[in-house]
Amino acid sequence: MIMPIPSLSSFFGKKTGANRGGKISVYTDAGSRGNPGPAAIAYSVYDSSGSLLEEGGSFIGTCTNNTAEYSAMIAALQAASKFSNAEVSCFSDSEIMVRQLNMKYRVKERHLKVLFDKVRRAEANFKRVTYTHLRRESPKISRMDAIVNKTLDERSK
Repeated sequence: MIMPIPSLSSFFGKKTGANRGGKISVYTDAGSRGNPGPAAIAYSVYDSSGSLLEEGGSFIGTCTNNTAEYSAMIAALQAASKFSNAEVSCFSDSEIMVRQLNMKYRVKERHLKVLFDKVRRAEANFKRVTYTHLRRESPKISRMDAIVNKTLDERSK
C-alpha cells in the first residue's frame, strides 16, 4: 500500500478535494538498488497553480527498476484521481516508460505488460493523460529521487 508522506504533505499544506475538475500534474521517480533489488517509489501531485496536493512514497520490495517506475506511475495516477477527473500531465525521468506509454516503444516483457495495462486502466479516471520525459535534474523529479533514496537508505539500516 502506498502511503502519503505525512510530514511532507502537512508541511506543504496538503489539500483535500481541491481542483476536482482542473488540470493536475504528477511527478514520479523510482529506483532499485540492484536490478532486481530493493526498490522504492515516490510521486507528487500538483494542481494547475503549482500547489502540492499530495506527495507519497514507499518501499515496494524487490523488483527491477522498470517495474518500480511503472509502480510509481500507477500510484501517482491513483492519487491524482482523488483531486481531478479532467486532465493529468505525467512527468518521469524514465525515458523508456514514457516512450512505452506514448506508444513509441513496445512493451516486450510480460511482467511490464501487466503494469502497462494497470496504467491504462488508471487513465480511464481522466479525460486526458499525457506523459513527458524530464531529466533527473528537474527540481520536482530531483525531489522524487531524494525521497526514493531516503526510503531505500532507511530500509537498509
